[in-house]
This record gives sequence, C-alpha cells and structure tokens, in this order.
Amino acid sequence: MKYGRELIEIIARDSWMMEKMEIVRSLGLNDCWIGAGFVRNKIWDVKHGKNRSQLNDLDVIYFDKTRNSENDDLVIENKLKEVDSGVNWSVKNQARMHVKNNHLPYEDCCDALSWWPETATAVAVRLSDKGRIEYIAPYGLEDLFHLVVRPTPKADLETYATRIEQKQWEKRWELLVIHYIF
Repeated sequence: MKYGRELIEIIARDSWMMEKMEIVRSLGLNDCWIGAGFVRNKIWDVKHGKNRSQLNDLDVIYFDKTRNSENDDLVIENKLKEVDSGVNWSVKNQARMHVKNNHLPYEDCCDALSWWPETATAVAVRLSDKGRIEYIAPYGLEDLFHLVVRPTPKADLETYATRIEQKQWEKRWELLVIHYIF
C-alpha cells in the first residue's frame, strides 16, 4: 500500500508505541493487533505537528475461536495492566464480537476491522515474531494520511454519525476533512 512504509517509519521512531506493541506481542495471542486511536491519533498528530494525543484506551484485538467469553478478554486485560498499569487496556476477541455487533461471524481480525466505523480508524499494527512492524488496513491508508474521515462501506451510519458528533476530532485536528452524513 502507498503509505505503508511511512506508517512503519513513524511508528518505528516512537519508542512508546514500540514498547506497547512489544508488551502485546509477548502475550502470544493469535492474530493479535493494536488498532483504532493508537494508530489513527499518532498519524493525525504527526500530520498536524502535535505532541501525542492522550488515548482513552489502547485497543488490542485478537482472533481466537477457543476463547469465547468476555471474561477471557478481562483476564488478558489484567495481565496487560500488571505489565503496564499506566495504560487503559481494552482487549476484544474478534471471534466473538460479531454477536455483539449483530454481524455474521468474522473470518479474522482484518475482516472484523472492515466493519469498524471510519476508514481512518480501521487500521491496526503489531510486531511480528521477528520484530518487524506489520499492519492491516482493509480500506488502505490513504484516508488516514490525507486526514479524511469517512464511514467504511460496512459501517453502521448511525454509529458513525454518533462518533463524529461525540469525538469532536476536528477540535483537536483542525485539518481533518470530515464527511458528515447527518
């Protein structure tokens, strides 16, 4: 993808992000990634020449059909908090989230990401076993790097509209181009 190298370079220069990805990698979870604001906010901050934006939480997703309960995710969150209590970890097994979202079962984390509300949010990263930064972005990286906020083709438009209204991203990142649907 066109902006993949730039994404990887930006993240590689950020020791805080690298540390969080290393912590998550150490769990050894299947198809495991960190997404949403972890990636989106970093790129928007860089493009706006701003310092790191505070995150409400750090979204860890993984895909494991053998772990079917919310409690399994809470156990993993607690492990992460033991390692780094300064982060509000949010762990969600995408193999079960289709039920909550009233979708057909997801095939993997990339498929699950394709249902997230905004194209710029539907991006996740991880460290491979060899320490390389990898990413998934079912809709590419163009909107993220061009500061465009638009719904994904699979998004629930009511959820998208609510997020745009509540998040008020344009107050922090004034160069964003937000596609309003309401």
